[in-house]
Amino acid sequence: MKKIIIAGASGMVGSIVLRECLDSPEVSEVTSLVRRSSGMNHPKLREIIHQDFLNFSEIKEHFAGQDIAHFCIGVYTGAVSDDKFKIITVDMAQSFADAVLEGNPNVTFCLLSGAGADPQEKSRVAFARYKGVAENYLIAKGFKGLNIFRPAYIYPVEKRLSPNLMYSLSRRLYPLLKNVMPGSVITSEELGKAIFKAGIEGANHGILENTAIKKL
Repeated sequence: MKKIIIAGASGMVGSIVLRECLDSPEVSEVTSLVRRSSGMNHPKLREIIHQDFLNFSEIKEHFAGQDIAHFCIGVYTGAVSDDKFKIITVDMAQSFADAVLEGNPNVTFCLLSGAGADPQEKSRVAFARYKGVAENYLIAKGFKGLNIFRPAYIYPVEKRLSPNLMYSLSRRLYPLLKNVMPGSVITSEELGKAIFKAGIEGANHGILENTAIKKL
């Protein structure tokens, strides 16, 4: 029976990962780190309300004994300032990874990254550059099991408010794209289930691009 900790369980993908964890007979306990209560009740769920996702020292006892860790926190490009985007994408991921690895040397870590992440960290596109920085940090930490997910356009199974025109158009074009360019799209359901599966299997896939995620 596995113990799992999740950051970002209230998001589009993280909520699916959480659901899969709670439904699985292979999982005994799920620790979800949130800023506000979700109102969800489940015998396996341990919801920890915490405000500072750059410092987990006050709740470090909740990181003990974890088998699997999922970092699913993300933000749409352009939705926040560059500084805030870096904090969410890089700094929070690093702080969470450090807290997870301390005392859990055999943990399997799953990171929700994105297609186009730049491992050279030189891209002029903030999304690509910061995703690359976060990925490289995790790779350097030497996790026994590390799975970095680089999805392309994520089609939300549950309808969401589109942050800009590009996302709105992508949603409308999804029925066409999934047939003409299947490697360029993935549903939130497919992605969430793949992340859960990699974690529960204790896999060490490294970097998974969109096509590999869909196969998983």
